[in-house]
Amino acid sequence: MLLLGLLLLTVLAGARLLWGQWKLRSLHLPPLVPGFLHLLQPNLPIYLLGLAQKLGPVYRLRLGLQDVVVLNSKRTIEEAMVKKWVDFAGRPQIPSYKLVSQHSQDLSLGDYSLLWKAHKRLTRSALLLGMRSSMEPLVEQLTQEFCERMRAQAGVPVAIQKEFSFLTCSIICCLTFGDQEDTLVHVFHDCVQDLMKTWDHWSIQILDIFPFLRFFPNPGLWRLKQAVENRDHIVEEQLRRHKESMVAGHWRDMMDYMLQGVGKPRVQEAPGQLLEGHVHMSVVDLFIGGTETTSTTLSWAVAFLLHHPEVQQRLQEELDRELGPGAGSSQVPYKDRTRLPLLNATIAEVLRLRPVVPLALPHRTTRPSSIFGYDIPEGTVVIPNLQGAHLDETVWERPHEFWPDRFLAPGASPGALAFGCGARVCLGEPLARLELFVVLARLLQAFTLLPPAGTLPSLQPEPHGVNLTVQPFQCCETAVEKASSGGWVVKTGPDSSLLAAPQCSAAVPAWERRAQAQPPQAGAW
Repeated sequence: MLLLGLLLLTVLAGARLLWGQWKLRSLHLPPLVPGFLHLLQPNLPIYLLGLAQKLGPVYRLRLGLQDVVVLNSKRTIEEAMVKKWVDFAGRPQIPSYKLVSQHSQDLSLGDYSLLWKAHKRLTRSALLLGMRSSMEPLVEQLTQEFCERMRAQAGVPVAIQKEFSFLTCSIICCLTFGDQEDTLVHVFHDCVQDLMKTWDHWSIQILDIFPFLRFFPNPGLWRLKQAVENRDHIVEEQLRRHKESMVAGHWRDMMDYMLQGVGKPRVQEAPGQLLEGHVHMSVVDLFIGGTETTSTTLSWAVAFLLHHPEVQQRLQEELDRELGPGAGSSQVPYKDRTRLPLLNATIAEVLRLRPVVPLALPHRTTRPSSIFGYDIPEGTVVIPNLQGAHLDETVWERPHEFWPDRFLAPGASPGALAFGCGARVCLGEPLARLELFVVLARLLQAFTLLPPAGTLPSLQPEPHGVNLTVQPFQCCETAVEKASSGGWVVKTGPDSSLLAAPQCSAAVPAWERRAQAQPPQAGAW
């Protein structure tokens, strides 16, 4: 009986595919790549870029039973997502999206509509208007506390990805709930980790390729439902507490701001009402999008700097020129970030080489359109290959190399597309850029980063999964302090010992390391 059911589903799917192809026979479609097991490729974005070298920047391929269009250049991505954004602002409603998006009220996964636009406007206002006066001081405060924790571990190998993950989760917790208690941060951090790990499992990903498999027993699907229920329970508890203590016309945090913005009459062109469920899913988006993506980018930045100590030395010299040597209380306000051009260039280069979500989230056409002269029918799933665009040899010189100076040259190429573009651009981009700037500036001002003896981190992403996740690694932070003689020394532990910890590469005083710095050379990716 099971075999007969599978055979029937296969026949029906094949018939549907043939009928769809017959209806498209009169259109000028992008070229089709043969095969349907492309997701099994170990490095999918690079594989897709390789296909573009043969077929051009726009082509079609089948991911299981789904026919999708892939965009592999900055020009084609911007044509679709910016110039024709209304045509490409939709989101496909695949099984896993429906499960985790609470009746399609999610911003990241929800389909395009006028109510979705109102939802986005409210969340963006809460982030940029409601928190604009407190956001940077909060990020500075929590980053300073992070550096103090790192100082207590100076000279000892640290799994810095976990530290970054907890830091970014703490920032989101404070902005969203106004709560800095470690207990709540740990609860949300564990919840996000569990949800993302379960969602990324192959047993869930395969349902998005072959939806009919959801009718068969699947332990992974049960675990995902449990993770979503746990997530919703935690968020609902925070909503209850905020409603009980909220004062009308005053907001303490983003949740207060958003709760006071729902239920109000909307403008004529936005039918429907924003409800508490929209606030619920905005919180979910902030935690999922604002924790692991930023912490992973920070981890990639440290990994590249461990491979390129000459860039780290130049960054420290730049900070010294603007702030004075050592880990003082001075800081460069984010609005004056152009005072640190190399730091900005380094952040841009990390985002270019390692966009955490290299294929973004899939788009869906809301009406018939075209790209690069090809017809794109309504309802087509479109995948922007962001990493492919970042490695395009027609745009970037030596695209596979870590070379921040590319962004310092006159007439340098514009920044990368790591946060997407157009209507679906990452809502948390301003906060993420602020965090990257503040955390790296503080970290490099206070410490010299060193690899444990003889062990450099891999610059290859985790082999499994679509996202560009850094492989686990450790690093040592050697704290720089001002000596009474006026020189600079390196502390390797809380006892102010000048000896390097035996687990780490030999530490060199900051002034001596910078004096020995060689002219920067672009290193291999």
